[in-house]
Amino acid sequence: MSDIEQILEEWHGAGVKWIRFELPDMHGISRSKTIPVEHAESYAAKGLNMYGGASVLDTRSDVVPGTLYNEEKSYADQLLTPDPATAAVVPWAEHTARFICDATWYDGTPLEATPRRVFRRALDKCRAMGFEPVMGSEFEFYLLTADTHEQLFSGYHIFNTVRNDWVGTIHRIMEEMPQIGVSIITSNCEYAGSQWEINYAPGAGLDGPDKGFTFKNGVKEIAKQDGLLATFMSKPFGDSAGSGCHTHISLRRTDSGASVFGDDAGELGISEACRHFIGGLIRYAKAIDALIAPTVNCHRRRRRHTFSPTNISWGLEDRSALVRVKGGSVESRHVEYRAPTALSNPYLVGAALLQAGLKGIEDKIDPGPSSRPGIPAEDDPDFEKLPSSLPEALDALESEPATKEFFSEEFVSAYTTMRRYELSRFADSVTDWERQEYQELF
Repeated sequence: MSDIEQILEEWHGAGVKWIRFELPDMHGISRSKTIPVEHAESYAAKGLNMYGGASVLDTRSDVVPGTLYNEEKSYADQLLTPDPATAAVVPWAEHTARFICDATWYDGTPLEATPRRVFRRALDKCRAMGFEPVMGSEFEFYLLTADTHEQLFSGYHIFNTVRNDWVGTIHRIMEEMPQIGVSIITSNCEYAGSQWEINYAPGAGLDGPDKGFTFKNGVKEIAKQDGLLATFMSKPFGDSAGSGCHTHISLRRTDSGASVFGDDAGELGISEACRHFIGGLIRYAKAIDALIAPTVNCHRRRRRHTFSPTNISWGLEDRSALVRVKGGSVESRHVEYRAPTALSNPYLVGAALLQAGLKGIEDKIDPGPSSRPGIPAEDDPDFEKLPSSLPEALDALESEPATKEFFSEEFVSAYTTMRRYELSRFADSVTDWERQEYQELF
C-alpha cells in the first residue's frame, strides 16, 4: 500500500481528481469504476467492490448462466485491487488517472477465469522455467463515421502518405499514447479504405498485454472524442479487408537477459528452445484457437491470400504461415503468431501462446517441416487446416486435456459456456443476407 499511497499523493498534488479502477473483461474491454481521488486510498486498501460476473458477461453484456460467477455465487461482488505498476495519468481524460486491477472474492480467492489472472498463470510458469516473456501486438482497426458507421474513404491505398494522416485522430493517438506508457513506433493506413495500423514497442511480463489493453481502449476513447468510431472488429465489411493482430513473442533469460530464441549456428538462426517453442504452438494450435479468433465474425477473416493464415504452419519470414520466424540480430530474433484477430484479448492471446510454447520446450516438441522456399505455407496442402468455425475451435479447447493445465478448469468452463451462449444468440438472428435473398422473392 505504501506505493499506492505515494502515487495517489503525487496525483492529488498534480491536480488529478478522478481515479479509474479498471478490470479487463473476457473480451479485453475495460470495465471500470471512477473514484474521487480522496476516496481512492481507502478502496485500494480494502478492495473496490464490483459485480463478480462482470468478467464473464458476453459481448452484449448478458448475464450468462453457468459461467460460475453468477447464480453459482449468488451474484456476489468481487474486489478489485489496483496494481501499482499500472499507475498512469490518462492523457485523453481530464484530471483522470487509472490503475489496472486484479480481482478476488471477499475471502481473497482469485477469480481464475479473469484474463489478467490467466496471463499471470502463464507468466508464473515462464519465470519458474527461468524465462521472461517479451510480447508486442500489432492491432489493425477502422475509423468510421460515428452515426452511420461508414468508412471515411474507400479504395486500397496501403501506405499512401495522404491517407496515413487523413484525420487528426491518428496524430492524437501517436502523441497521447506515449504519455500513458505506450511508445508508438510506426503508423500507417492499412490495406483497406479507412483502416489503420499503429504499432508500439513490446513489453516484458505483464506489461506486454497491459499495453495492448491500454492501446485498444484508449484508441476507442480518443476516436469517440473526435466524433468517430474506432472498431477492432475482425471483419466489419464483407468486401473489405479484415483486421488482424499479429502477435510477436520472445523469451529472455531471467538471470542474464540474453535471448533464448536466437542462435546463428542453429537451423534458420534459431535455438533448439525456439524450435521446441514453435513445436508447442503447432501442436496446440487448434486447442488455443478459440482464444485467438474468439467470435463468429473472426472466421470471416480467415481466407487464403489475405495474409491471414488458414493452416497450421511455420516458416522463416513467411507471411502466409501461422508462425513466422523473424530474422534480424540474434538478440532480436523472435516468433510472430499471425492468426489473432484485432478484437482478440491480449491477455488471453499472450497466455495461450506462452503456455503452448512453454509446453513445447518442456516436452521437446518438434514442429515438423517448415514452409518450403518459393511455396508459401498457405499453398502447401501438406499442412493441417486451422479450425474453420468457432464451434470447432471451442470443441478443440474443451477436448484437449492440456488446456485445463494451461488456463484452469474454471476458465475453460466459464469461457466456453459464455461463447456458446453468444453462438446460440447468433443462431437465432436473422441476417441482412437472408432478408435480401428471400423477403421479396417469397
